[in-house]
Amino acid sequence: MKRKKTKISNNAGAPVHPGHSMIRIVVSVGITLTGITYLLFAFHAFDAKTSLTKSIRKEEPKRLKPEDAFAITVQRAYAVDMRFQQVYNGGWEAANGAIGEAHLYAATGDPNLLKRYTNDRNLTDMFNGTWVDDRAWICLAELYWWQFSGRKNKVWVEDAEKRYIEARSEGRLSHHEGFWSWYSYPPNAKVEDMIITNSNTNQMVTVACMLYEATHDRRFYNDALAVWEGDSRYPGIEKTFYRGDGKWEGKGGSAAFGKQLPWEEASYLSVVAAMFRMTGNAKYKMIAAASARRIMDPANGWVDSTDYFQLRMDGNGAFVHFILDAYSVAPELLPDIPVKVERMLEHVWSNHDGASYVLLHRLSDDAIRNGWNPSGGEEGYGVDQIGTVHAQSQAVRAFGVFAYVLHERLKSSKGG
Repeated sequence: MKRKKTKISNNAGAPVHPGHSMIRIVVSVGITLTGITYLLFAFHAFDAKTSLTKSIRKEEPKRLKPEDAFAITVQRAYAVDMRFQQVYNGGWEAANGAIGEAHLYAATGDPNLLKRYTNDRNLTDMFNGTWVDDRAWICLAELYWWQFSGRKNKVWVEDAEKRYIEARSEGRLSHHEGFWSWYSYPPNAKVEDMIITNSNTNQMVTVACMLYEATHDRRFYNDALAVWEGDSRYPGIEKTFYRGDGKWEGKGGSAAFGKQLPWEEASYLSVVAAMFRMTGNAKYKMIAAASARRIMDPANGWVDSTDYFQLRMDGNGAFVHFILDAYSVAPELLPDIPVKVERMLEHVWSNHDGASYVLLHRLSDDAIRNGWNPSGGEEGYGVDQIGTVHAQSQAVRAFGVFAYVLHERLKSSKGG
């Protein structure tokens, strides 16, 4: 459908003009020589008269050179991160941003990012929140930082282990609905919220896999296997939800009120990728590839046919990470995923080539909107908020993880 070109205004009331083609580069005082080196790639790749939007938004998309895509993604990740630091809080929402920054650190080696989480932002002080997936995001932030910073800071592993064991001892890992799964609360908890399971609560399986890698404690291996495979009495995730050939089925409804596959099956891509890394079983790799292929095929109605953004739902940074997790374990089966993610992030940065009816990227401070559908209407909460901690942390996660994936591809292509 041809979109009407309109001015879109940011939340502060300042108009944003669709024809804007300059790429704003926001560099914090603390950026290191390493970070600056990477940013300089962008200056050489694009002059002031040529916008990134114009270079890739064509009928037949032209892919950027790998080094240019990497440089521009790093540049934007730092720009988004500045706003994230302004709105940071010590809970699960900010944990998503910490996950993104861990990947950005792995891509750039910027010691200021590491210093932030060893000195200024104590991950062990983060509060768990209410739902079990709130805790999972924090555990994942701790475990990614442990992994990417040389596997030396054991306090992060110990704290993630403590959070996990506490959640398990509360009874949140249960089979009370006839299958093994993690639940938002213990089954008999006296809470006003619904007590549900979905693909987000089961991110605790990803945590278990990473804890096993970090500790070699067989308890975590057995937990992960039980939730995915089931046992002699109760089935697990696979038999309950997976139908084969990348297809999943679960209860419908609103994402926070009982829907079991809130990103369709995308959340399970991280889980199944972690299961593959932990066990080496090729079955998990094949499920990841088939599911990611199905989700990212516009014919199935979940993503836009040109820019691959989600047509509904919020939490887009996590969505990007889930898709890239599948790519990371099966790159040869998913060769088109990086360029699709590149298109999605460009759609956000360019405000859908200036045609968006709602602001996706605020130029004044590089704040990003929570939901990335250019017409609004995602299923979720606060989707029109821009630059808030949830919205910005999700954006940091998207750009940070993508920078890491591009970095690994460049390293691989050079034989590193």
